[in-house]
Amino acid sequence: MYVVVIGGGNVGFYLTRELLQAGHEVVMIEKNASRARQIADELGSIVVPNDGCEGRYQEMAGMGRADVVAAVTGDDEDNLVACQVAKMHFNVPRAIARVNNPKNEALFRQLAIDDTVSPTRTILGVIEHEIPMHDLLHLAELEGGGLEIVEAQITADSPVVGRELRDIPLPDGTSVAVILRGSRAVPARPETRLTDGDRMLAITSADGEPELRRLLIGD
Repeated sequence: MYVVVIGGGNVGFYLTRELLQAGHEVVMIEKNASRARQIADELGSIVVPNDGCEGRYQEMAGMGRADVVAAVTGDDEDNLVACQVAKMHFNVPRAIARVNNPKNEALFRQLAIDDTVSPTRTILGVIEHEIPMHDLLHLAELEGGGLEIVEAQITADSPVVGRELRDIPLPDGTSVAVILRGSRAVPARPETRLTDGDRMLAITSADGEPELRRLLIGD
């Protein structure tokens, strides 16, 4: 597989090194000349020392035959532009972008970026798993954007404890996937009654999330 990595910071460097060690063909584009030389000294002459947002330098990196482009700079705008150029001008099949601000993920998906990686959201998810849940826990975003899988902890003071699913007026576009009760999964049927300690996995939209939070957790 031929991969073009844009951005030679720590993420780009270690990604490139791991891809090379796995036997892939990799070229990196890094606009900081001194950083580019440093990486070339360590990984070999695989670095194009220029701006990865510009088509001429992507062409020098062989973007026209790339299977994947991974834009992993510390600047969301640069990552978006670099992926857009690769997709529109070189028809790269798959574009992956690092997104530092999670609020930008929806925009990246709308602009046809195939995959996004958000270190901020990943770390937040780990932290949320380690603290008591008094809010919806974001587990994953579904491909295509607009929908996400969330988890809600049903506690004794939850507005829905003791109620059947059919009696809960879920927001439009929201669906309960499964109820986790202890170590087993309980099918989400209309007659399923929620109990203290249940964990509900639901699919919802950004618009429906506030109402779902109010219904399951309370104000």
